[in-house]
Amino acid sequence: MTGFQDDDNLDANIQSGESLEAESNDLTLDEDETTSGSVTASATDSDEMMPAETPEIFDGPVAPKRPGGALAKRELHFIWMVDCSGSMGVDGKIEIVNTAIVEALPHMRDVADDNPHAKLLVRAIKFSTGAQWHVSQATAVEQFEWTPLAADGVTDMGMAFKEVGGQLSVNVMPERALPPVLVLLSDGQPTDDYREGLKFLMEQPWGKKAVRIAIAIGQDADYDSLQEFIGNVEFKPLEANNPERLADLIKWASTAVVKSASAPVSQAPDEDDNSANVQIPLPPPATPATLDVW
Repeated sequence: MTGFQDDDNLDANIQSGESLEAESNDLTLDEDETTSGSVTASATDSDEMMPAETPEIFDGPVAPKRPGGALAKRELHFIWMVDCSGSMGVDGKIEIVNTAIVEALPHMRDVADDNPHAKLLVRAIKFSTGAQWHVSQATAVEQFEWTPLAADGVTDMGMAFKEVGGQLSVNVMPERALPPVLVLLSDGQPTDDYREGLKFLMEQPWGKKAVRIAIAIGQDADYDSLQEFIGNVEFKPLEANNPERLADLIKWASTAVVKSASAPVSQAPDEDDNSANVQIPLPPPATPATLDVW
């Protein structure tokens, strides 16, 4: 009996030892799995925190960004200055002016479309007994519309000069703009002190820089005052003695002159007189067979 009991004890000890070894193996496996999982998690966290860097490629110097973004268009202000005195109602002169400006507008828009660096803004002032803005807001040529003018009163040209000069002051005009274009149309003698108004206009920096065009309508126009307005002895007032010539000159001033004023040569910075940089094109030749009616 003792021998059998010893054998039973031996078997029990062997089973106990195998159980302990199995538990030990399970503990070792758990530790390995825990350690392995911990290392894997740490490696994953590390990858998320420190992504692989993409090598930088340098291909020459990088131009600095312009402050404020891309370069904005430069404004080109165009102002019609129209004599609406009573004499403009004779022989249909004011009607021709109205029709010619309306017909010139599509051509002005084409010129503006051809120059993406300039923004063409149009206004108009009328003068007779006093001076009033016909279109007071500087309007993009794409939205500009012409309302017909009527003729009545005298010829207060000097008051028109003062009004335009007020809109060309440095407090109103943008700092970076193209030389304005002023187109004066008149058929008679000024009835006020036009020199006082012209002096005020020319005292404004943008008035001095402006491209000034004068169209004399009919043989009774005062060429002396128109020449003083131009301020350049090499460029004379343009004669319009019939409807065809007047329409041609209005179209020319609306297109060819605007195109030259918006050209790069007129954009030289820090010039005392930018108008000197504008190459004014030659006006269209008059038609010899056309009879003078004014």
